[in-house]
Amino acid sequence: MGCAPAGPAGTGKTESTKDLAAALGKACYVFNCSDQMDYQSMAGIFRGLSASGSWGCFDEFNRLKPEVLSVCATQFKSVLDAIKAGKSRFMLSGTEIALDVTCGAFITMNPGYIGRAELPQDLKALFRPITVVVPDLAMICENMLMAEGFVTAAALSKKFVTLYFLCRDLLSKAKHYDWGLRAIKSVLVVAGNMKRAEKVLGEDAVLMRALRDFNLPKIVADDLPIFHGLLGDLFPGINPERARDAEFEDVIKTVTIEAGLHPDENFLRKVVELQELQVIRHCVFTMGPPGAGKSSTWKMLQRANDKIGKKTTLVDLNPKVINSDELYGFVQMSTREWKDGILSNKMRALSEMPDSNPKWMIFDGDLDATWIESMNSVMDDNKLLTLASNERIALKGHMRMFFEIRDLDYATPATVSRAGILYISDSDGYQWRAYVKSWITKQKCSAEMKEEFAGLFDKYIPETLNQCKKSFKHAIPQRELAMVMSTC
Repeated sequence: MGCAPAGPAGTGKTESTKDLAAALGKACYVFNCSDQMDYQSMAGIFRGLSASGSWGCFDEFNRLKPEVLSVCATQFKSVLDAIKAGKSRFMLSGTEIALDVTCGAFITMNPGYIGRAELPQDLKALFRPITVVVPDLAMICENMLMAEGFVTAAALSKKFVTLYFLCRDLLSKAKHYDWGLRAIKSVLVVAGNMKRAEKVLGEDAVLMRALRDFNLPKIVADDLPIFHGLLGDLFPGINPERARDAEFEDVIKTVTIEAGLHPDENFLRKVVELQELQVIRHCVFTMGPPGAGKSSTWKMLQRANDKIGKKTTLVDLNPKVINSDELYGFVQMSTREWKDGILSNKMRALSEMPDSNPKWMIFDGDLDATWIESMNSVMDDNKLLTLASNERIALKGHMRMFFEIRDLDYATPATVSRAGILYISDSDGYQWRAYVKSWITKQKCSAEMKEEFAGLFDKYIPETLNQCKKSFKHAIPQRELAMVMSTC
């Protein structure tokens, strides 16, 4: 059999195939296709599926090179012809193998993206096309709320979906905003956990707190009043306190001071939000302009984990300084020898560590479709890195991926929907104020002199920065923090 589900990002194409396989008791293997896979790699996969009777779901199938797609058509046709002929053994790419007629292949793709190949007509003929439409979010939301134990699921689901529809229409069109199915599912899981933990709060208050606390980290400063207004209209008179871990927040404050940084409340809140996000999403985008404090945020969270006994193993790399072959690995065509990449090597090493302490991979470099699309199966619910060598490396429950990026200008909607977003803005200027306070603290002078310094900075720097914005054109763009650092 062969089916080709296609549709917009976030419509659950891969998940639908896996759910069907589970219902029928079939093993379903998901492969994240990339341009590193050649026809021999695909032949090995088809042989394995045919002999075992398993199903294969080839995600982003149209990322394969056109010449590989052409050969894939011949390979899969050999399987279908053998099934029609009722054979128990057949030849595939020069190798005789056993055949289980219950095997199957499914291909999923997002049409219209940059870097996608058009499927050859002979390949299209082998797969039954299925268009996956945008799901009924209200029905899914109601069912999940009932499954999480909410009695008033019907009314709450309408409020939930209405909020997301209004956010999509009224908030700015920031590229990191995602109001689709994956975002809804993650908040619903959080709401269910909150309901079981908080026996006293009403269901309206539980859902409102989940929607507020786990959407605020990604809302830009200009959209905050609108978002709070929508929440107030949908949940009038309800404004429960945040669920806080006071002891852990004190630890974060302590390690921030020990690192020589000023424990500004805005900064500490971002560290706490990062902690909360990484509990519910195994991939998190930490976004913001240069100097916003992205690196300091995850570093302070790591130090806080270490201080409470959760020794965090860290791998920090810049994916933009190497090409995709060096990042993921590749098969050397002349010898068919596998050359390991940096990411595959490090991820395998972390996965094989016997302890269950936190293990993080930090990708410090902007996203582009050339390398991030090969990580789709890691970032979604599969949590698997599928390599061109057909090796599958699992991202275990205690492993996380953090992406430190400036923007999502070159990322596809499929990538955006797979990750949690922590947006750090520098519009209110707390970064340079915190830097000044930590700089003054480090100076070897009297308390009176430090107080005098603080007064001079407060008196002159804000007006000077405003004047620079209004009256000067910079040959090289400058951030406020950079100018204050130069002053110090």
